[in-house]
Amino acid sequence: MKPRNTSKNCYRILVSLMILFVLSGCSYLQRKPEISPSTALKKLRLSRYPDFKDYHHYDGLIHSINQSLSYLNRVPHDRTYIYGDDTYTAEHLIESLSTLANFIADDPSSDAFNRFIREYCFVYQSVGSNWKREVLFTGYYEPTILGSLSPSTEYQHPVYAKPYDLIQIDLSPFSERYAGQSIVGRYTGSTVIPYYDRRQIEQPNSPIAQTSEILAWIKDPIDLFFLQIQGSGRLLLPNGDQLNLHYHASNGHPYRSIGKLLIDEGKIARENMSMQAIRAYLNAYPEERMRILNHNPSYVFFKTEPDGPIGYLQEPLTPERSVATDRRLFPPGALGYIETVRPIVDDSGLIETWNDFNAFILNQDTGGAIRGPGRVDLFWGNGPYAELAAGHMQHPGKIYFIVLKPDGA
Repeated sequence: MKPRNTSKNCYRILVSLMILFVLSGCSYLQRKPEISPSTALKKLRLSRYPDFKDYHHYDGLIHSINQSLSYLNRVPHDRTYIYGDDTYTAEHLIESLSTLANFIADDPSSDAFNRFIREYCFVYQSVGSNWKREVLFTGYYEPTILGSLSPSTEYQHPVYAKPYDLIQIDLSPFSERYAGQSIVGRYTGSTVIPYYDRRQIEQPNSPIAQTSEILAWIKDPIDLFFLQIQGSGRLLLPNGDQLNLHYHASNGHPYRSIGKLLIDEGKIARENMSMQAIRAYLNAYPEERMRILNHNPSYVFFKTEPDGPIGYLQEPLTPERSVATDRRLFPPGALGYIETVRPIVDDSGLIETWNDFNAFILNQDTGGAIRGPGRVDLFWGNGPYAELAAGHMQHPGKIYFIVLKPDGA
């Protein structure tokens, strides 16, 4: 029998193992890191700073900065906020925003503002969708809808306050892997189970009728649905008074887009999708209304406020200055800068075209549908233009965050 060449066989095995290791290693190296506050933003080199220019030339910017300062002054000054690989304290962010507000108060030119940022500030950019730094911008607004403080044949759809049996549990104490996570449910006496979904809440004998106060009654159920999507709104009462409604809690169920449902079912073409198109379809086919609305199991409960609208920081929002992002990833209250587009409206109130829109903004809100580093929701304010812009905005862009360099940087 011919002897086996052991050394040659070992060599072949070793080469095969090395190839497998290299291939698996390359796959590992190409794997994108998990999204977290430290990976969602990347610090830019000076050569990659954008050309900062503001569409409104700072109108409303100082007011919006002051809302962020009000929030930061309420938190411990040693609380830390993550900007990519860097960490800043609330105290430093207060100094940063105050310095920038003082500089803006002198009404600097775009060139002067660019020089200031390049010399004194660090700039971070969102990695965006698929790590290509692309961000999808959508919009929201503060609707004004018809309502009443008492039910009638005209006003039949209740606006519920947060139910007393709804609880939110912070999971962080149970394990490090649950850090920053929580669940919403209701306690049954021996365990916690998911809270009622939209279909259950909207049924004639709603299970929350005995556990939730009714703040008001609304005429149109579609108005109520979009009020929940927007998170706040003004209720116009029959006597002419207004009631400010603001997001208080949700039932904890995930947000599901009825717009996507209508696209998938071929009811509305993707290129024609908008809030206005959804409303028109639901009005045209009332027999489908409940099925479509219940596709989104998420449900929002409200509270009343003397003013509005109020963002996640519990501060008033500023039209075209406040944005909503994923609160798990981006620093709350932070000064940012966006590059996207805004609609241009013709004399008949229709969108004629979209022009470039560059502006300094503040990160002051969040939303159930705003997830990941590639999503930003821009607050447009209230009124017909705000509704039109918010309903149609689905455009790409970029978002940056700006912070004053620490002493000695």
